[in-house]
Amino acid sequence: MGESHLNVTLDSITRPDVADLLNTHEALMRSQTPHASCHVKSADDLSSSGARMFSLREDERLLAIGALAPITPGHEELKSMHVRDIARGRGAGRALLAGMLVDACERGVTRISLETGSGDDHAAARALYASAGFVQCGPYAGYVDDPLSVFMTSKI
Repeated sequence: MGESHLNVTLDSITRPDVADLLNTHEALMRSQTPHASCHVKSADDLSSSGARMFSLREDERLLAIGALAPITPGHEELKSMHVRDIARGRGAGRALLAGMLVDACERGVTRISLETGSGDDHAAARALYASAGFVQCGPYAGYVDDPLSVFMTSKI
């Protein structure tokens, strides 16, 4: 991403630009997926689950967000990863994911799992996760088989 300075940091769900992008993400996911198959979490849901919210910034400009929510000791779920349109195709998602995985590893997390959509709207996300070592798996943590969902996991 050029000469710019990228930072992945632990951030606050209530920080205004983070909250705005999280709301944008939630609205987009709800518009793309039928209610019964939509597993996006609101800011309140993420907060009450004990999720850790991360941001990727170029200098001070917010480019992407993502969260890690606890499932069981040593196992967390990647939630609400969203890259702004202006940063897509520039490595922002890869940088954010890498920073989140470093944080999880440093905290003793040994497995990260995720649920994403099975359609074309989510193809880039699935490719990113696969390139980072995530493999398809079955439902976990109360999810059920759904043709609109793809479940992935990775040992870290």
